[in-house]
Amino acid sequence: MKRTRAKPLKFRPYARLLTMLGDQLIKNERVALVELIKNAYDADATWVKLTFQNFNKDFQAAGSNAKIIVEDDGIGMSRDIIENHWVNPATPSKLVEKKRQRRTTKKGRIIQGEKGIGRFALLKLGRCVEMTTRAKGSPSELTLKLDVSSYDEDFLSDDQGLFLDELRMTLSETDPAQQIDRGRIPLGDTTISRRGQGTRLEISHLQGSWTRRRVEEVHRDLGRLQSIFERIITDGATQPAPSAKAASAKRDDFRIYIYRDDVLESFDSENEEVIQTLLEEKTVFRIEGEYDEPGKRFDFSINGKHQSLKLLEPALTGLKIYRDTYMPNKSPNELASRPTACGSFKFKFYIFNFANDAAEHHLLSKADKELIREHRIYLYRDGIRVYPYGDPSDDWLMIDVRRGTVKASEFVSNDQTVGVVEISQDGNPNLRDKTSREGLVEVGEATDDFRALIQIFLAWVRADPYDKLVRIRKNSEDIETHTSNAVERSFDELSEAIAEGDQEVANSRLGDAKRNYFSERRYLVKRAEDTEHLAGVGLSVEAASHDLMLSIGSMYRLINDLMELTRDGKPVSAEHLAKELTSLRGMISFVEGAMTEMQRLFRSTKQKRKQIRVEDILTKVQRLYASLMKKRGITYEVQALGSPLMANTTDAVLLQVFLNLFDNSCYWLEGRDTPRNITVVLDGDNGSMIFADTGPGFRRGDLEFIFEPFFSGKGEDGRGLGLYIARQLLARHEYTIEVTEPKQKVLPGANLTISFVKE
Repeated sequence: MKRTRAKPLKFRPYARLLTMLGDQLIKNERVALVELIKNAYDADATWVKLTFQNFNKDFQAAGSNAKIIVEDDGIGMSRDIIENHWVNPATPSKLVEKKRQRRTTKKGRIIQGEKGIGRFALLKLGRCVEMTTRAKGSPSELTLKLDVSSYDEDFLSDDQGLFLDELRMTLSETDPAQQIDRGRIPLGDTTISRRGQGTRLEISHLQGSWTRRRVEEVHRDLGRLQSIFERIITDGATQPAPSAKAASAKRDDFRIYIYRDDVLESFDSENEEVIQTLLEEKTVFRIEGEYDEPGKRFDFSINGKHQSLKLLEPALTGLKIYRDTYMPNKSPNELASRPTACGSFKFKFYIFNFANDAAEHHLLSKADKELIREHRIYLYRDGIRVYPYGDPSDDWLMIDVRRGTVKASEFVSNDQTVGVVEISQDGNPNLRDKTSREGLVEVGEATDDFRALIQIFLAWVRADPYDKLVRIRKNSEDIETHTSNAVERSFDELSEAIAEGDQEVANSRLGDAKRNYFSERRYLVKRAEDTEHLAGVGLSVEAASHDLMLSIGSMYRLINDLMELTRDGKPVSAEHLAKELTSLRGMISFVEGAMTEMQRLFRSTKQKRKQIRVEDILTKVQRLYASLMKKRGITYEVQALGSPLMANTTDAVLLQVFLNLFDNSCYWLEGRDTPRNITVVLDGDNGSMIFADTGPGFRRGDLEFIFEPFFSGKGEDGRGLGLYIARQLLARHEYTIEVTEPKQKVLPGANLTISFVKE
């Protein structure tokens, strides 16, 4: 009989694991110091003192006795915690406490650590560590020493790898406490009463090199450990920004001091009051709100005015970033039923205008711009920053990437946008830090959803409120130029200015200038009209191209089949040949008909105005969209009231107008719940028609813009010319197109009324 003997084995890691968890895993010394200070935060410390001992003024180590000392007044550690947790890598103690719903410290802080390896950040800083700690209420202090300075980074001894459990540490007790004792100590610009508790880390045999600039970067990072974007919001109204002192107090009683020997170092600190002033007084938009996962919507205020956007609202689904992210693999119904794995989160965004011609209340100085550029969109979990998100060089939302590779106008630039996104351990359990402390774990859908939702919202900000702001300003300037007769006035002023010269020559030159101006104006108008007509041609080709390509493909297959029969030498019956040729003729007839309808749009046909039965043109356009409408489950109905509706115009005008109306309705009805209907009411007695659908309709805030050129609710998918062209073409024939009055709406979606009664 065959016997199998199983030998039990255990993992026994080599000591070089410390290098991997500390020196190699953590990016740099700045991140390492932040990890140590996060530990002090978890220990309910009120202050942390970071001392560079035996460093010169440029923060270069002055010899081998240079040390970095990190000291705090937290709760300290007992012997049990050191022996059974601190010396055990990846200890789950904090994680276990969290799972027991003990997520907060006694001061109410959310515990940040959970992986149990943050202490190995020490080895990123130096190879010799002496930790002295005193637990709250203990008369004595404990000192743990770890010295690995005699080993290389691979912990080899006589070319043999050293095991982790072969490293020796010593733990001693001093009673009464000597280093961590009650008493008055200088801290910052005052003297405080020290509590008889805390931890002191002394790190020597330092790794790497330091400079004043690197320490300044540490100072900057530590200053942003908690959010610097603090505002008070009451009932949707923005209250005056708190003072720097009040804002600091609001960000918890946790202060960090940097010393060089006994000297408190002062750096060019970011002036919080200046930042607060810029946020409150110079922003174009102040946006504050949240993404609500259960409701799948953004609830937010822009400059104090509340708004709400559902994730499946057309204003978002029409954006290119939305379609690129979700639509290729999922239908709208699937998106509606699938939870966004990241969970709910809050946000604050501040949008600035960097243009030199910005409005006075938005105009920024060079110094203001430089200060703003030092910030991006930060991520904070339970009030503590997730690094490196928010650094000027970090593009975690890929805004610069998409602006450079897709379209620059998709987002407002990173320089102009600063803010905060706030998550929590309870509300966003699937958003977790990488072990390296460099951002979120890129696994699963949670981080992808989180990033995509922020991108989509910021893209909407650019496409909607920001675009409207720019449009209103531009239109106001254009209207002012036109209504004030600025061009003619400039000519008059020129005439007066040169009146003192040769009058005959001056008048002649001025006459030439006016003639050239009006000649150029006629040219530009003609170009605009040609562009509008060509846009209609392109739309008709786009609508018909799918069916045309299918017909051409069928013709190729039929011809190939006939050719195969003749190659084999087999006789082809007259009946079969007649049947196949009849099919081919039908396909060619379809292509010819579609091309004939498109041909009507070309200016070269030199169409003249005539009395046209409107329903006839509607039917021709509907045929172009019949296949698409059938595919999307869209029903079509025409209701005729009174006598036939007639219009004195050209086929080309009506074709372009109706092509745009059908195209818009088919777009917005895609993916909508049933019923998906298009209804056209033709009122011959009153000379008008209503084109209506059951889509999402027009957003109230868009009504004054929908007939403006290049404005589109479709986001990146829209050209923003359809309704503008329709209005321009109808206006040339003294007809009008308007949004239907609410009482006259035929269907609950978009309703447009065209009047064929000349004004």
